Amino acid sequence: MKNFDSDLSSVVRINIGGKKFWTTTDTLTQREPDSMLAAMFSGRHTLSQDSHKGYVFVDRDGKHFRHILNWLRDGVVPTLEEYEYTELLREAEYYQLLGLMDGIHAVLNKRKEEDEFHTELTRTDIIKCTQSERVRFRGVNLSGLDLSKLDLSFVDFSYACLKNVFFSRANLQCAKFRDVDAEGSIFHNATLRECEFTGANLRGALLAGACLQSANLQDACLVDSSFCGADLRSAHLQNADLTNANLEGAILEGANLKGAKLSNANLKGANLQRAYLRHVNLQNTHLEGAKLDGANLLGAIR
Repeated sequence: MKNFDSDLSSVVRINIGGKKFWTTTDTLTQREPDSMLAAMFSGRHTLSQDSHKGYVFVDRDGKHFRHILNWLRDGVVPTLEEYEYTELLREAEYYQLLGLMDGIHAVLNKRKEEDEFHTELTRTDIIKCTQSERVRFRGVNLSGLDLSKLDLSFVDFSYACLKNVFFSRANLQCAKFRDVDAEGSIFHNATLRECEFTGANLRGALLAGACLQSANLQDACLVDSSFCGADLRSAHLQNADLTNANLEGAILEGANLKGAKLSNANLKGANLQRAYLRHVNLQNTHLEGAKLDGANLLGAIR
């Protein structure tokens, strides 16, 4: 006969950033035995609990934790939008869920292959076109292409579909990305000096380590994007939506952030010297260790 009391003893109550979940020790430890969650609930460690309600608190955003629990229960990667996969991947990395990370990458690679099937041009076509003096890909669907390490300076991509394009280490100086859809694209360590991204959709894009000096990102959607260590000196970010963006260690010296949305943005250790932050709401912005010398903070909400 099944012991009901033993079932109850294996129940775990977790509070993830204010969202509460009930699960079991088996769920947390069996599918991903090398994960942080498995280590936490293996019985080898003493966990701090709410003395009144018995919840184990974890200081993370609980938005996607239900997907993590369902993965641990069933081993099925959820169907999500690209930007949501970026968010979930960030949580999977934190909890060291290697199986879930591999599953997310497999889904994204499959989507990339499907996108490439519908892409109007190939990498080879792009290389041939760049041999011309004036190159325009305005309104063209280039989604999923690998354009990494290419010299694409001064190319006009305005209004193009650039979803999940790999621009890593590409030279894109003075390129135009006006009103592009570049959701989930990778610009890691790319040169984007003086580029125009006015009105662009860069939700979930990776721009870590990119050079964006004097780039124009006015009115751009930068939600959930990553600018870790990026150089944004004198960049124009007026009215840009940087909600949940990661700008840790970024250089924003002299940048104009007038009207920018910075809710839950991570600006830890960022250089904001002489930045324009007048009347910007910084109440839910993480500014630990940020340099604000000479910044214009008149009327800023802190």
